[in-house]
Amino acid sequence: MIPPLPDHMLRLLGRTEGDTDTLGVLVRDQDTRRLLLLRALLDAAEAAPAALCPPRALDRLRQDWALLETAERADRGAVRTVLLHPLAGPWAQRCLRGLSGPATATGPAPELRADLAHLSALAAAAAIRSGIPFTTRLTAHHGLLSLPTLGALRTASATSTTVGIAFHDGELTMREDDSGPPLLAHTQPDGTTGSADPRWLPVLALPAVPSGTGPVPLDDVDPYRTDGGGHQPHGLSAAPHVDDHERKAWAESWNGVVPLLRTGGEHRLTEAAVLLRCLVPLGPPPGSGPTGESAAHCSGTRREAFGAVLSSKPATPAYFASTLVHELQHTKLSALGALVPLHHEDPEPRHFAPWRSDPRPFDGLLQGAYSHLALADYWQRFALAARRVTHRDLAWAEHARCREQVGAVLPVLAGSAALTREGRVLVNEMITLYHRLDDCPPPTGHLARAEAYVATAKVIWQQRNGPHRP
Repeated sequence: MIPPLPDHMLRLLGRTEGDTDTLGVLVRDQDTRRLLLLRALLDAAEAAPAALCPPRALDRLRQDWALLETAERADRGAVRTVLLHPLAGPWAQRCLRGLSGPATATGPAPELRADLAHLSALAAAAAIRSGIPFTTRLTAHHGLLSLPTLGALRTASATSTTVGIAFHDGELTMREDDSGPPLLAHTQPDGTTGSADPRWLPVLALPAVPSGTGPVPLDDVDPYRTDGGGHQPHGLSAAPHVDDHERKAWAESWNGVVPLLRTGGEHRLTEAAVLLRCLVPLGPPPGSGPTGESAAHCSGTRREAFGAVLSSKPATPAYFASTLVHELQHTKLSALGALVPLHHEDPEPRHFAPWRSDPRPFDGLLQGAYSHLALADYWQRFALAARRVTHRDLAWAEHARCREQVGAVLPVLAGSAALTREGRVLVNEMITLYHRLDDCPPPTGHLARAEAYVATAKVIWQQRNGPHRP
């Protein structure tokens, strides 16, 4: 069988790199999976019992789908911007889980009803981006009606309320419960929206990365930007709405990111241009202290939200760039793992990882080592290019810590008998890059501190998780 990726692409990815063609293979596969997921959602609704998807809800889904098809005939790219928006992935998977659940005598749960109704908002956003005139009625929840990729209406009612929407000739009119003054918003040539009405909360569009497909949205209004269950992944905070002052701070920090990504190599710019589709702002991590360069930071990705990076506001553009390097490796490796199996290890969390206090499964160990290896490479290049001593010292410290962390787990990855052929190629190239970093070692003091850091982390980990752990 011909492998989905040629070996030269696998080797490139193993070195935490990736040119436009290689990353394009991963993107096309993920986009195809998203479109199939959406089709599967409609099929599941058609096949679901009336207790889960009542006739009225099914009729509305069909109407929304028809609007999407009309919009796609007018502007296919505009519709794909909405349907391939990262945060539409978690929504579609939630719907499928709800439609495959047990039916009840009282009808679908309120959460499933709200999830299914969200297709109306997606269809409306796609029609707006395509310039298709329409009128419809949508339901706002918890004081907010989100139009994905565009913005949200802040309603007067904090409970569920109906909003009438009309769009014609680039002007959007929204009226809550057919009463009160309407909200008027207009579309911009770059696909963003604007309004003088403070009730409209537009998605902030950060300037495009060079060679990217368009502006990068800072999405703080999409209802599916977190898992919605109240439980936050390891070390992450909630995703609040950001005010005007915070938006300005994000924009200022973003302006310094591109030259710093280029410092890490042109492949880092390529990653951001091809893979990054939106940023989701998070609050400071739980229990964090004051702001500043030493402020605590948290970030993450979601496998079902391809192209999204969730992050609290980095303290400096340099840390912003390193956050993108870190998280886009997870995006890249998850997409590769979906395309071709990399290993057949079991999912039991048993492995020591210096960047976590809990035992990690093999896949998590591979993900962490891959992202930290890219960080070690990035910070080394940053240190070699830095002119100021303070910047150089900071970069060497980050490089030494990340490299030592990777070195502590590479033997476990390399020694696995469950790696597939593709997984073995990937890990071998990771080892090659790891040793290539020795060509420019960090100053002795930074190396000694990094070694002590990892050794201490292992002792603490063993005390916490028991001596039976490897």
